[in-house]
Amino acid sequence: MTHPIAIIGGGPAGLMAATVLAEAGQTVHLFERMPSVGRKFLMAGKGGLNLTHSEPRDMFVTRYGKQAERFSHYLEEFGPEDIVAFAKKLGIDTFIGTSGRIFPKDFKAAPLLRSWVRYLRSLGVEFHVRHCWTGFDGNNPIFDHLGQSKTVECSATILAFGGTSWPKLGSDGGWVPLLEKRGVSVAPLKPSNCGFLVGWSDHLKSKHEGAPVKNIALTFNNQRIEGEIVLTEHGLEGTPIYALSASLRDSLERQNAATLTIDLKPDLGHEQIASRLSKPRGKTSLSNFLRKSLKLTPPAIALVMEATSPEQRQDIAKLVDFIKALPITVIGTRPIEEAISSAGGIAFDSLDENLMIKKLPGVFAAGEMLDWEAPTGGYLLQGCFATGVHAAKGIMRYIG
Repeated sequence: MTHPIAIIGGGPAGLMAATVLAEAGQTVHLFERMPSVGRKFLMAGKGGLNLTHSEPRDMFVTRYGKQAERFSHYLEEFGPEDIVAFAKKLGIDTFIGTSGRIFPKDFKAAPLLRSWVRYLRSLGVEFHVRHCWTGFDGNNPIFDHLGQSKTVECSATILAFGGTSWPKLGSDGGWVPLLEKRGVSVAPLKPSNCGFLVGWSDHLKSKHEGAPVKNIALTFNNQRIEGEIVLTEHGLEGTPIYALSASLRDSLERQNAATLTIDLKPDLGHEQIASRLSKPRGKTSLSNFLRKSLKLTPPAIALVMEATSPEQRQDIAKLVDFIKALPITVIGTRPIEEAISSAGGIAFDSLDENLMIKKLPGVFAAGEMLDWEAPTGGYLLQGCFATGVHAAKGIMRYIG
């Protein structure tokens, strides 16, 4: 009797691994601890499902930071064009947005997920929900299902638990101590693509909490990211701050604080700003003068007031410098439970080239539970898809 392949985790990595194996004619059983699969995938689609990105491959791979070389190989195996073709096979058309990101035409995750699950069922994949993995008997996974323990005999297993962001959707990091007990090296899980804490004044919080600051550029460690940020009760959120999260987080770990700068007028140079601010303002308040001369919004002006002294604001040259590089000190990250994704996970030196765990022959791993991170913009999902494909192909090589 041939035992099935077990996939544990019904997120994008697990579903993609199931697809590759089932299309190859393998018997696949997919286990998920939640009542349904793809819950975090659906959450990702709430703002418009960003499947991947259209930028050139040499730039794309740099988004994976320290693991860029490794992911270059994974993307050769399953890249952006492959997920677009797969979505098309499921009946989902995609398009490239103005930012280069690739979305389903309806921006929704639910239709794609429903079609994907139907396709997997048509290939014979069996879904087992409300199955919480509790460890191994040998290398066969053990589950708690509605209070009953059951061991599943299988020919190989793929672990695709995810990290520990948004734990209420299923990824709570409970797998970490279970694998460490088996001698698997796991880098500490940390928030990634997360908000950061800033010690705002009560005035700024009361007047501008939740306000966007648009058309700005953030700079930290020679990285410059343009976009829109949001002022929160606790600090800063938004795509540019998420893109800098790895560098900011690592700096915080070393020094307990990190200072980034905000260019409030990236479309204007120093001389243009100085020229506008050199005009007589008469009895006009500085806030109104900044609003009229530079079209700064009230939240942007509040940031200037927050980060400068009255004396500095009286010096036009200094004020210009602040508008082009306003220093903001972040003092911590928001909790990992609020992060879009997490960094850390199974160390790659604990895995072979097929993503099999060396200490657990026949057990493979994929997705966000591996030690990598990437910014939002399609890179996270693409990384999960690609590692799911690689682990599935690794199993095919393993079982011959």
